[in-house]
Amino acid sequence: MLMPMANETIIFPFVRVVGQDKMKKGLLLNIVDPGIGGVLIKGEKGTAKSTSVRSLAQVLPPRLSVVGCPYHCDPRFPKRMCADCREKLASDAIVAEEVPTSVVELPLSATEDRVSGTLDLEHVLKTGEKKFEPGVLAQANGNILYVDEVNLLDDHIIDLLLDSAAMGVNYIEREGVSFSHPAKFVLVGSMNPEEGSLRPQLLDRFGLCVDVEGEKDVSVRMEVIRRRMQFDADPEGYLASCQGETDSLRKKIEEARALLPKVVLSDKILHDIVHVCIHFKMEGHRADITMMRASKANAALEGRTEVTKEDLRTVAPLVLGHRLKKRAFEEVTFDMKELDICLGI
Repeated sequence: MLMPMANETIIFPFVRVVGQDKMKKGLLLNIVDPGIGGVLIKGEKGTAKSTSVRSLAQVLPPRLSVVGCPYHCDPRFPKRMCADCREKLASDAIVAEEVPTSVVELPLSATEDRVSGTLDLEHVLKTGEKKFEPGVLAQANGNILYVDEVNLLDDHIIDLLLDSAAMGVNYIEREGVSFSHPAKFVLVGSMNPEEGSLRPQLLDRFGLCVDVEGEKDVSVRMEVIRRRMQFDADPEGYLASCQGETDSLRKKIEEARALLPKVVLSDKILHDIVHVCIHFKMEGHRADITMMRASKANAALEGRTEVTKEDLRTVAPLVLGHRLKKRAFEEVTFDMKELDICLGI
């Protein structure tokens, strides 16, 4: 509901965004388990899409990063490290520090070289050594990569982002010279459907999708304005007033991440996931796997170690809604009553 603020240094707090629970849920699930595959946020302008994503940095737990590494390698995951960091690790020369997890924004005008980075071919030919200039994907490693108006990006750039997000690696090849580096991040895209859509093949690559709308309730819209007025009058004071809520949510995310490996999914729940995906005519197995991961992340967020049907009910619209088959110019909405019948609720 809240418009992005003009002040670039102080962002309206995530915990005070009014409503938009599905959007916030989709973002938090991906933070708990980046393997879900990112989230696409669709909706009319002025519905807090950009504000919510940019303010995520306030609640993201800090992370470990190798000092001086241009890819911000995390020393806890040696297999995800760049070649230089693996060498340092083998010789016990790794020095790590705790750094904030950030939201990295991709400008719409970004070229492929700006996104993936560039190889200095002249340097390679002269010295035989590879010289790489990191791009946005290097900066995004271990962070959130946000693309506003993602539907206006060239398809090949979107493909590049989705491939890197899925594999956790960015591959660059120029004139037969290749290079790779870790690029594991949570991809968040936002768009206004009135300005165009994404191809179904690209939509399917986003793990979750959320449709957001402006609030129609008078009292809710009034609360949006009240909070905005309070923030604009004293941004620092307003942020300080909700610091407790922000710290509490950050702690909840940390606890959910720690709990996630312990969350179990019974054969009965697995059967329900597959049954729902078949019922809603999902192609392939991406939807099944995503629903499994999202339901486990939702259970962890709620402090439970067992997935229930309520978890499936919560995540199914986010996982399946954008994957429903539809004809050209046809609007298809996800039917919750149909889901409840399918789940036997």
